[in-house]
Amino acid sequence: MPSFLISALEVLIGIGLLFGGGELFVQGSIALALILGIPQLVIGLTVVSLGTSAPELFVSVSSILKGSDALAISNVVGSNIFNVMVVLGSSALVLPLKVESRLVRRDIPVLLAVSASVWGMASAGRITWQAGLALLIALIINTIWEIRTAREEPEGMKNAEPEINEKFAERGIFPAICLLIVGIFLLALGSNLLVIGASSVAIELGVKEAVIGLTIVSAGTSMPELVTSLVAALKGRTDLAIGNVVGSSLLNQLLVLGSCAIVSGSKGLFVEEMLIQRDMPVMVLTTLACMPIFWTKGQISRLEGGLLVGLYFCYLTDQVLPHVSNLQNEFRLLMFCLVLPLSTVLIIYKTLDYWQLVRRSRTHI
Repeated sequence: MPSFLISALEVLIGIGLLFGGGELFVQGSIALALILGIPQLVIGLTVVSLGTSAPELFVSVSSILKGSDALAISNVVGSNIFNVMVVLGSSALVLPLKVESRLVRRDIPVLLAVSASVWGMASAGRITWQAGLALLIALIINTIWEIRTAREEPEGMKNAEPEINEKFAERGIFPAICLLIVGIFLLALGSNLLVIGASSVAIELGVKEAVIGLTIVSAGTSMPELVTSLVAALKGRTDLAIGNVVGSSLLNQLLVLGSCAIVSGSKGLFVEEMLIQRDMPVMVLTTLACMPIFWTKGQISRLEGGLLVGLYFCYLTDQVLPHVSNLQNEFRLLMFCLVLPLSTVLIIYKTLDYWQLVRRSRTHI
């Protein structure tokens, strides 16, 4: 069998193992948390969110241990771009997403601030272990804040958090620990296979590991978020679909990137110039673009969802085009002269429309 096919098979098997391992990890963690008497609300805000971000965490840490900083960081950046554009956009295409929870609205500005901070930390070309520690401290503070906010608004949080199945705890502590151990084993095995396969694919295709991380690896590790949000949208639980995206994107930067920076030790986490100049700004801009979308009558319409998915395919094309054609300059010119201006005009229009609506409502009071 050709070496490229073997590498591609390793990538596919790795993604499958990550998906299965993440699911077992979530089930085992929920069961153990329920047995230990941890409130369901806390489980929903911590354990379930950690479970959907576990593939990114294992893949990125495994990449650092193998000396592939580019793959680790590009996985985080690419996953966040995929979450906002594809997961959120696809969910909106299934069912227009109504934004009702104050927690979700609060987390968007927090996500924007964290994304901008990560970009700033990386701008020097290296994320130090001190910066990683700061990200982990920010995660702890944000988690405590979320739990306290959720306790103050139980009704508002009702549809924003995942359902916790108490049957997991009825099987006893031993099955829960077994599920947890098997889940961690599959996550470790899957992440190792995915990193090896992705690195080999990059060598075979003659592209940078960062490009593979931004596309194949990030999409693969974001599959749990995509499935969770689509199922939530089909069930009409739109706040859960949105909260899953926002929570996962926060964890990717605070937990995954913070952990990677600490694991990297005194040398720090090397960041390629391409990521600093192109992909991190895209990550920040997509989050910024979400703010007026969330404001618009409190929902994300199918048109806006389609726009997000379409923009992701434009981003994907820009990643792949240089390696298959010499039309990259023409494509970027089309993006800058047509696609981006139209998207900007739509966002500005929606924002102005929202503020006019607010002013009218205040005038009638």
